[in-house]
Amino acid sequence: MCGRFVRSSSAAAIAKAFGVPESDIPGSSYNIAPTQSVAAIVRSPDEGLQLQSLRWGLIPSWAKDPAIGSKLINARAETIAEKPSFRSAFRQRRCLIVADGFYEWQQVPSSRQKQPYFIGLQDEGLFAFAGLYEHWHSPEGEIANTCTIITTTANDLVAPIHDRMPVILSPQNYDLWLDNNSKIDRLQELLAPYPAAAMQVYPVSRSVNSPKNNSPECKQPQVA
Repeated sequence: MCGRFVRSSSAAAIAKAFGVPESDIPGSSYNIAPTQSVAAIVRSPDEGLQLQSLRWGLIPSWAKDPAIGSKLINARAETIAEKPSFRSAFRQRRCLIVADGFYEWQQVPSSRQKQPYFIGLQDEGLFAFAGLYEHWHSPEGEIANTCTIITTTANDLVAPIHDRMPVILSPQNYDLWLDNNSKIDRLQELLAPYPAAAMQVYPVSRSVNSPKNNSPECKQPQVA
């Protein structure tokens, strides 16, 4: 799964990297947790690519209770085409969720504690998770724009820590992912583990266990 991640770049840097107009999004965060706002790229039929703020935890349009969003922070690549919670968004509302890296926890042998790890790209650059988004309307007229991160089987780098990892898309596939005319079978081909050779992993402080801790130190390598 993916339960915490990092997005340290500014709106201006994201706009430049993804070729979209700059927009008002939340500031940098080194410990993004479910229900918090994330930066996402969506394609509007009228306005083209846009940088938007979405709440992490997808609320399906048919949901009666918005609390379901806290249970839908991830969508498994193997089942998104069939699951009622995700199948409509998979066909019509795909997005790029901007990140610099993510955290995963490994059980420490002979201990109840887990060791957190930071996982990112070798070049330490920005990248995009494959995501889905929804617009939920409450009976009182409230609108919630929410999203989920798609996960797949772990690559060789991540597998010793966890058996799942978020889907990271290559830049050359961004347009394909966001295009509503893309064929479903072609989209599913994109939902594969990112090449391990292009990634890095290292242990970090257990301070990331609490989302209250949000500073550059969260992603710094742990000092032995």
